[in-house]
Amino acid sequence: MISRRNIRVKVVQALYAVESESGNMSDEKAINLLKKYLDETSDLFLFLVYLITEVARYAETHAKNKASKHLPTKEDLSINTKIAGNTLLWSIFELPGFKSGIKDRGLSSQLDEDIVKRTYLKLIESEEYKAYIAAESRDKKSEKNLLSFIFTDLIIADEFITDYIEEHYVQWDDDSEMIYQMMMNFLSKPNSFNFQLLVGQEKREYAINLLKTALTKKEHTMDIITPKLKNWDPERIAVLDMIIIRLGVCELLYFETIPAKVTLNEYIDIAKSYSTNQSGHFVNGILDSIHKEMISEGTLNKVDFKK
Repeated sequence: MISRRNIRVKVVQALYAVESESGNMSDEKAINLLKKYLDETSDLFLFLVYLITEVARYAETHAKNKASKHLPTKEDLSINTKIAGNTLLWSIFELPGFKSGIKDRGLSSQLDEDIVKRTYLKLIESEEYKAYIAAESRDKKSEKNLLSFIFTDLIIADEFITDYIEEHYVQWDDDSEMIYQMMMNFLSKPNSFNFQLLVGQEKREYAINLLKTALTKKEHTMDIITPKLKNWDPERIAVLDMIIIRLGVCELLYFETIPAKVTLNEYIDIAKSYSTNQSGHFVNGILDSIHKEMISEGTLNKVDFKK
């Protein structure tokens, strides 16, 4: 499932689009843009899972093509199709929303069969695949590791394939790190995913509320942030850094169920991943200073679930 961190990244991207239009984008348009970003991330993730499964299933097509040759050799008739019965592969097929999502989004027509075949032929030449089919038994770790290998070493490490992905999913460049982590989590715990609810209602509402708050409370949050910038000119600070700080302040002020520590850690990590090399340290310094001031002034109101 798309995590809270993933949601925050989407809100950062939507707010950046607003700022790129000098703040002239209407709130309604900004919210619709955020919804579009969330849907596109879901589509991209589903497409990549689908691509992995089609590469694995191509073993059956490969075996059938070899066996149907006019004069098949002994090798042609003994193609190993163990991967087509991969237990993780088949558990993916049974997940809610997987098959219907492929159909509803028209992914079958979007998938390039040459890419599937090309990736499969690279797979069967790899040492990882040879070790996999040599093992007489199946175990969860090896089943998962092989599908992970297809994704990490054969799909996203292939520039030709990533160019194809970016051509169809323009957010790939921004989302690749996030999608990678989602895929690793998915392959480890596929049963925790529901393709019908990759972005559940609660998280969707959180995303919209966070964006709305950042838009409507911009003046107030900037009044809090600006004194902490000291010798920094707000106009010269990277737009992305300022957006990340604003969102962090919004969560500290208006999202009482989110622990302050979680907010600080999440936005510092986002700054490190998506902004400049110095951004993590800069964002950390500003948010930490604001957090401490709020504590001293008694303006930090958080729900303590431990009590």
